[in-house]
Amino acid sequence: MQQWIVPIVFILLGWMAGLIGEKVFFKKLREFVLEKQIPGGEIIFTALHRMTFFWFLLAGFSGAFLYSSLNINNDLKIILQKIITILLLYSVTLVLARLTAGFVNLFIQRTAGVPASLISNLAKISVFILGILILLQTIGVQITPIVTTLGVGGLAVGLALQDTLANLFSGFYLIISKQVRTGDYLKLDDGYEGYVTDINWRNTTIKEIKNNIIVVPNSRLASAIFTNYHLPAKAITLIMDIGVGYESDLEKVEIVTVEVAKEVVAEIAPELIENEPIIRFHTFNDFSIDFKLSMRVNEYFDQRIARHLLIKKLHKRYQQEGIQIPFPIREVYFHNQGSENSNLDVN
Repeated sequence: MQQWIVPIVFILLGWMAGLIGEKVFFKKLREFVLEKQIPGGEIIFTALHRMTFFWFLLAGFSGAFLYSSLNINNDLKIILQKIITILLLYSVTLVLARLTAGFVNLFIQRTAGVPASLISNLAKISVFILGILILLQTIGVQITPIVTTLGVGGLAVGLALQDTLANLFSGFYLIISKQVRTGDYLKLDDGYEGYVTDINWRNTTIKEIKNNIIVVPNSRLASAIFTNYHLPAKAITLIMDIGVGYESDLEKVEIVTVEVAKEVVAEIAPELIENEPIIRFHTFNDFSIDFKLSMRVNEYFDQRIARHLLIKKLHKRYQQEGIQIPFPIREVYFHNQGSENSNLDVN
């Protein structure tokens, strides 16, 4: 019975050290790093989640195995050593895969604005496969036949998964060409529109303004006709058709309208205030002199709030300045034609 005391002590010490390290030191260190806003800190601690406890527990089992006085035959020792090595290398591979995916996401987010899961997942899978191959090589498994088998089998799998691979490569094409980026506002040729929230290995998800999700296969999106309202830049020109009465002073109309447009731009897009709103009169219409007002807004969706504010402010300001906004009027004339009676002689 005494020969079990040392292994049990090592296992308990590993368990306690892992529990204390995870619940106390790891937690305090995470709070410190997040408080200091160290770049990549959240990614590192997310990747190491629960790994501190696992590694200390694994160290306890390893110590119990190495320093125990139990009579264990050589074959069992080799098996136990391989199991511990496999668990350790697998956990390290998992952490590295998480770190790679996290930092790739961070890089894409800083360069493109919003991450795409296709690139981060590909990086994670690549690291994971490389780690598994190293693990197999470490425990004595020859990986050359495995790689050869995977190469031959990959051809058959590729033929069976043509649609999936088409979507996969179309996703790469969309990302590399930068025609579609996560966060862009798209309008497809079939009328669907919204913000691109993610591009994964199979499809692109688009979130509509009304909060619904549209799922579009990557291959279909790559061959579709669409408008990207965030290219070449997010800022967009809002054009509104406005009409004023014929008795209006057009110079005054232009001054007042530009002033109101500047107020709206200063309210919703102060960084674009240097872009002067433009008025161009273009039509002597039946009831009004029509003109177009052009002004810059931050992005496509801001057109709605800009129109809302502009109509409210223009209506109020036109009333104050005595500028009439005409509405259609029809004058109808009735012509009454009397009937003439003729006298007939009856014989």
